Amino acid sequence: MESAATAVNWIFVPLIFSMSTNQRKLILFSLCLLLLWVGSAVPGFSQSAKPSFYQLKIYHLNSNEQEARLDQYLQNAYLPALHRAGISKVGVFKPVEDSGNPQADTVQLVYVFIPFKAPEAFFKLDEALMKDKQFAAAARDYTDASPQNAPYIGFESVLMEAFTGMPGVDVPRLKSPKGDRIYELRNYEAATEKLHLNKVSMFNNGEIQIFDRLGFNAVFYGRVLAGTFMPSLMYMTSFENMQERDAKWKAFGDDPAWKKLSSEPQYEGNFKRADIYLLRATDYSDI
Repeated sequence: MESAATAVNWIFVPLIFSMSTNQRKLILFSLCLLLLWVGSAVPGFSQSAKPSFYQLKIYHLNSNEQEARLDQYLQNAYLPALHRAGISKVGVFKPVEDSGNPQADTVQLVYVFIPFKAPEAFFKLDEALMKDKQFAAAARDYTDASPQNAPYIGFESVLMEAFTGMPGVDVPRLKSPKGDRIYELRNYEAATEKLHLNKVSMFNNGEIQIFDRLGFNAVFYGRVLAGTFMPSLMYMTSFENMQERDAKWKAFGDDPAWKKLSSEPQYEGNFKRADIYLLRATDYSDI
């Protein structure tokens, strides 16, 4: 290698100095463009991707009529407006019947997952929607509803930052009919902020890799920045059907790498409860 570099110096350096000033500038400019192209095109050459930000809106409804109106709004007004604003991979989910979620037994729930490339996009979304004339026309039943005829009881809003171990959203390549697919949303709540960050570290340093190896088809992992119950994290995995979901979780529990990771003293007690929500995607969901 050393002799090759020496040869290049003996040949290339005199050639550069024999050129005119304009020729040298052209060569240097071309090299800069080449380096910029390599930095953007070659995986691993550029800096690591910055984590995305996510919003999860959980609508609470009390009737089939409200659900139909919300579906109409989301499908025909909200998602198209988000797409026009450059926001893709928007997920809309509803609970699986008899999923064991006690909250879903008393109210109807609709989960809307919205990814943002930067926090500014989240804060400026309402402003962008106000300027969208197509949205204003399509969303009139929702936006101009009277207090006596609201399209929902209320909604929760959870803001998250993506884990460094998976900084963006992945749309699973599932092959089963959409009605059979299972999307599993989990919320892990910790006793303290320190233990919460410890659980996030556990995901970034082994747990995500185990999920990937076992084919859990993760959609996102997010650390909750603002929400109802904190400190907490949320993530979503997906499966062809309920049978595959059950089999994958059994394989996870039996996996030697998981047993080793979960037994490490440094990760002991890093969450106090896990809430599990089994969901199905709507026909108009991007995910």
